[in-house]
Amino acid sequence: MLGSGAKAAKPSFVSYISPEEIHIKEPIEKEVYPRLLPGELLLCEASTVYKYIQEDGSNRGTYGKLVCTNFKIAFLDDNSASDDDEPQFENKIVGENDITLQCVDQIYGVYDEKKKLLTGQLRKYPEKLIIYCKDLRVFHFCLRYTKEEEVKRIVSGIVHHSQTPKLLKRLFLFSYASAAPNNTDGRNQTVMFETLEDWRGELERTKGNAKYKAVTTNEGYRVSEKLPLYFVVPICVSEESILKYEGRGIPIWCWSCHNGAALLKMSAFPKEQDDSSSQMQKAFLDGIYKTISKPPYELLKTDDLSSSLPSLQDIQTAYTKFKQLFLIDNSTDFWATDVKWFSLLESTNWLEIIRRVLKKAIEVVECLERQHTNVLLIEESATDLCCVISSLVQVMMDSYSRTKSGFQSLIQKEWVIGGHGFLDRCNHLHRSDKEEAPVFLLLLNCVWQLVQQYPPAFEFTETYLTVLSDSLYVPIFSTFFFNSQHQKDTNMTGESLNTQSSPFRFLTVWDWSVQFDPKAQAFLNNPLYADKPKPDKSHRKTARFKHQRQLSLPLTQTKSSTKRGFFREETDHLIKNILGKRIGKFINSSDEPPNSFREFYDSWHSKPVDYHGLLLPCIDGPEIKVWAQRYLRWIPEAQLHGGGTIATAANILDLMEEVQSLQVKMDEEHSQAISGDLRSVPVLRNSARLSSLFPFALLQRQSIKPALPTSTWKDLEDEDDLVNRDDEFVDLSGDIL
Repeated sequence: MLGSGAKAAKPSFVSYISPEEIHIKEPIEKEVYPRLLPGELLLCEASTVYKYIQEDGSNRGTYGKLVCTNFKIAFLDDNSASDDDEPQFENKIVGENDITLQCVDQIYGVYDEKKKLLTGQLRKYPEKLIIYCKDLRVFHFCLRYTKEEEVKRIVSGIVHHSQTPKLLKRLFLFSYASAAPNNTDGRNQTVMFETLEDWRGELERTKGNAKYKAVTTNEGYRVSEKLPLYFVVPICVSEESILKYEGRGIPIWCWSCHNGAALLKMSAFPKEQDDSSSQMQKAFLDGIYKTISKPPYELLKTDDLSSSLPSLQDIQTAYTKFKQLFLIDNSTDFWATDVKWFSLLESTNWLEIIRRVLKKAIEVVECLERQHTNVLLIEESATDLCCVISSLVQVMMDSYSRTKSGFQSLIQKEWVIGGHGFLDRCNHLHRSDKEEAPVFLLLLNCVWQLVQQYPPAFEFTETYLTVLSDSLYVPIFSTFFFNSQHQKDTNMTGESLNTQSSPFRFLTVWDWSVQFDPKAQAFLNNPLYADKPKPDKSHRKTARFKHQRQLSLPLTQTKSSTKRGFFREETDHLIKNILGKRIGKFINSSDEPPNSFREFYDSWHSKPVDYHGLLLPCIDGPEIKVWAQRYLRWIPEAQLHGGGTIATAANILDLMEEVQSLQVKMDEEHSQAISGDLRSVPVLRNSARLSSLFPFALLQRQSIKPALPTSTWKDLEDEDDLVNRDDEFVDLSGDIL
């Protein structure tokens, strides 16, 4: 009896039902079929696959069918979204549960609760499958209730088609191009730079045609397969000079400033050469330098980016560490990293690389704008970091590059036609991991810093940059799936699926109507874009929310060290508020810019911003932030429900909708019939249901943070596995009177 103080028998409970059987309904009986694109073929499938909901580890989810095609991996279930939950920003090519084969990063199998990386031939097949994506989504599939033969087919098929090396023409790009109708949007205003007229038009736009010329020397690729068909060089450079070393050592024009100074790039000679070759090449370069340093050309400054910026290997290493912070399996993993977020973020070195790249771009801007000096960027191939710096300089100095069509034309000129090796750098063919480096993502991260610091200066939004980064892995567009213009041109013809030899008609990613309907495309355009320069600098500070994970490193005093990194000790909040941005002047950094640079930088930031003029990003530590929309959009715990910048955007768009409706009513005040469009709901309806990461994440559930501090909670968790503990008996006899 309780009153006697005798200890009752210790109860125990054993469940013979798995967590999946507790939380889900019966497997669906209704047959579901994948929606296939032209040229897409179903390769393998498995039924009764259980897809987990990525949240708190409760194993909740739904049953469905897992399929693999020559384009994507897709999970199909019978859950049709209601009208209220219909996504406002839906991709017509890649669905919510679709993963293109090029978007698969790594695949893990779970054997007896242990994860193992899956590559090549498998001897044993896992009971669970985890797919990590390059857009940072994480998919968990349970195969415990799937037929053994189907498990073998689907796992082997997914691993083979997404992880093993393949030939270029095995990409879905070619299957789609040969089967899809050519119905591209003719209204695309992007300059493709595939013709001589495009280059001449750009020279005329920038007023560089007095000193530079577009050449046809490489027609038929007789100079180099790495160079585009047409490019621009100084007028004084002869055709013989271009032909002599296959285009190496030739200054190639990128852009001309309003004062006549120009940005140039050059492919360097190989470093390992015999003495005679080195002497000849040195003499050749000296002649080129003297020629382009004489009037009418400005003084020339050269910058070897291989020595002044991190190597591609360093960039790849930093990004690999950085992305691991966001490939979260469940809520437990998210909150476990919360207590050491700053140290983990700093250790990746990714934000420091972004800062160094932006700093280098500002140095180039200073030479062009203030010193009226030509700048020649030098790199081994001039197709990686040269593309990053030249693009950033133009975004900062040329307001045309901050429009959507101008930015797309810039990417075409500097990256696509400029010869950036997208195929190798994105490792689309899984040929060599050593060539992989997120160079284009680095550019988008740097541009995002500018977009979030000066929103009215850009015609496009951060959502535009996010979907552009996603489009790197959608193989129906040719834009990001070739290493050079030559490689694309030589693969334009071939045997199509219907055995007819005809040129492929590749789509360009710049036709956004292929991926999004008009309503969704509205999210790519910035309603705050300033048509006219504004006299006063707008100070926009995002509100600090209670549970928001801070996305920049704290501003602190650094100690001089040979290691380049962000600030290590958090500055007192009061001092930080008092000193503000000016504290950056007193920070002792091992990578502190020269005095002339700092004078130029501080002088510009002391004046009102001209959104159609020169833009310089703030590069002091706390100003460099994590691109939250791209990296946190799939993590519910990181969302601010009904808050963030989306709340402001919702109100602005609602107001714009009302103004437009009133304008139409005024125009039709004498008419009885009012257009039905006036009654259409705003693009952002019911903003209280939205999260800060909209339009990629809708409000689904509240994030539950542990009541205990994360460190204590983690210690308790590690002490013992609570699932395996027996139920505890609590003696209440002492409390009974």
